[in-house]
Amino acid sequence: MADKLKRADGLPPAMIRLVKELSRLPGIGEKTAARLAFHLLNRHREEVIGLAESLLEMKERVGLCSGCFGLSDGNRCEICEDPAREIDLICVVEGPADLMAIERARGYPGVYHVLHGALAPLDGVGPEDLKIKELLARLSDPAAVREVIIATNATVEGEATALYLARLLKPLGVKTTRLARGLPAGGDLEYSDAATLQSAIVGRREL
Repeated sequence: MADKLKRADGLPPAMIRLVKELSRLPGIGEKTAARLAFHLLNRHREEVIGLAESLLEMKERVGLCSGCFGLSDGNRCEICEDPAREIDLICVVEGPADLMAIERARGYPGVYHVLHGALAPLDGVGPEDLKIKELLARLSDPAAVREVIIATNATVEGEATALYLARLLKPLGVKTTRLARGLPAGGDLEYSDAATLQSAIVGRREL
């Protein structure tokens, strides 16, 4: 990309380097990276400095919470430190983005455990690559945990991870549940796919 830009447009090295670095980001192609670079070039110096400083601060300060392994700028995150949270209710998610999605719903009162991935043998991701050992350590006293909610994604990898965790947790005697799958609120049956309809039928409840 950098060589193409240099030959075709005569961009200065600093711009070429920026486009190259931006194009490394997920979901950012070459054209989008170039548009972002030109946008930043036309912004006020203070705004660009603010962006650069925020990136450095994020990299230097943000790490993993020692409790749930979510993102935190301290030893423990705000959720784990919140006394109003039900610490005997643990929701297991694949990544920090999933934790954020559940938090936005404003309906979950417990704490979390972030696996940082899902089982994917074909990609070389096994149990030792996830925070599964740490989850079991949190369950060393099963009597202190009321329920573990497995909230991995509805993908092949997510389902495989959920089944693997369920087998691990069953001997511990901990109540283990899986997030319900079904029709979205406000959705029409005619526009739903077969897998969603099947999950909705299996997960039906009495009125």
